[in-house]
Amino acid sequence: MAHILIIDDDAALCRTLARIVTRMGHTVNSTHTLKDGLAQGGAEPPDIVLLDVHLPDANGIEAMNQVHHLPSKPEIIIFTGAGDPDGAELAIKGGAWDYIEKSSSVKAMTLPLMRALEYRSEKCAKIPVFLDRRRIVGNSSKMTACLDLVAQAAAGDTNVLITGETGTGKELFADAIHINSKRADNNFVVVDCAALPHELVESILFGHEKGAFTGAEQSRTGLVKQADGGTLFLDEIGELPLDLQKTFLRVLEEHCFRPVGSQKQISSDFRLVAATNRDLDAMVAAGTFRQDLLFRIRTLVIDLPPLRERARDIRDLAIYFADTICDKTGQAAKRFAEDFFDGLQSYAWPGNVRELLHAMEHALSVAGLEHTIFIRHLPSPIRVYLARQGLKANCNNDRTPIHGCINKPISKVREAAIAEAEKGYLQTLLTAVNGDVQEACRISGLSRSRLYHLMKTYGLQRSN
Repeated sequence: MAHILIIDDDAALCRTLARIVTRMGHTVNSTHTLKDGLAQGGAEPPDIVLLDVHLPDANGIEAMNQVHHLPSKPEIIIFTGAGDPDGAELAIKGGAWDYIEKSSSVKAMTLPLMRALEYRSEKCAKIPVFLDRRRIVGNSSKMTACLDLVAQAAAGDTNVLITGETGTGKELFADAIHINSKRADNNFVVVDCAALPHELVESILFGHEKGAFTGAEQSRTGLVKQADGGTLFLDEIGELPLDLQKTFLRVLEEHCFRPVGSQKQISSDFRLVAATNRDLDAMVAAGTFRQDLLFRIRTLVIDLPPLRERARDIRDLAIYFADTICDKTGQAAKRFAEDFFDGLQSYAWPGNVRELLHAMEHALSVAGLEHTIFIRHLPSPIRVYLARQGLKANCNNDRTPIHGCINKPISKVREAAIAEAEKGYLQTLLTAVNGDVQEACRISGLSRSRLYHLMKTYGLQRSN
């Protein structure tokens, strides 16, 4: 018997759903606001949460992260009065089990619940798997969900596509899949597709025979063969030349190829993990990426969240980086000023985890022999950003003195700062690209649906 929590402000619908759940033999509670739902979920942990999109005190899709944080880490089914394709995409990418219109039939509403309960039952019955995380730091709900997918990927041998903005740690997650898989004792071969010289790309990937071309003074084993028995990681696969994509698709399907200048096929038993910060669906639509190759590489997708969406991990990451740098340089462990982590969490981190690492390297370098790390030790661009945000709308829109911010939770200050930074960035970006959404997606690393969602949120137009 499972426990279901309904969070919906439609009392009649709550009663209908409660009757359905009860007839299925499960217990149920219902609340009409997110605040009450979170309190109820903490007191009586649910297995499944049926979550409305439009609540009096929250947007259900945006609140999914809070629901995922409940102790039972429930599965979430989103209910909406009016279906929205972009909303459905955001819900599924956010970890929802399903996205259902309230006008659906009882059967259509019940079936996803039954499937989610079945999945939940099998998931809870599994023996916990130890996962070697190596340098992956963070325990936020979004990171936990990504690590669950790493465990799934490591247990099998399917192709994996890792997506996410620049600096989110895609190679780190690819390596985690490899070291936790049955291929861990063999090579993990990294191919940076963005750095492949076009005239030598086939030779680098597939190898060549002596004399195959001018300068080929000896035979060379290609990277694909070097990954035999191990993992081939194609970083930034969106940069793979279009004329090579067809060739690589065949290699991926047959695991056989001919080195340049050879008449003999050789085989390679590699497992493919690919990564990109680009919207491959948009590239397919634009004719710059093969759809059949995309279908092949994304058997399992791990979408890494940007650092601004996992703020609770920033403190742990900063301490980890500081300790690692001190160990490497022989420095004594550092202390941190009380407001240091508040400052880090107030910054938007457009460069994500990689930028945080560089910021900590800078801070420790500037601090030198000092025992305590202060905000003043951070790089100037970050300090300028924090200073400007301290003087901006959050305290001044209502013309209150800046010290009035002391009475506001840091989370509210952070949310306002991030929202303002995102809005300003998108305004500038859309102006720079003359409203070209595809180009804006390419530069920002956002998916088309996410960009439209943010434009709608901030009231921006393509002509801005």
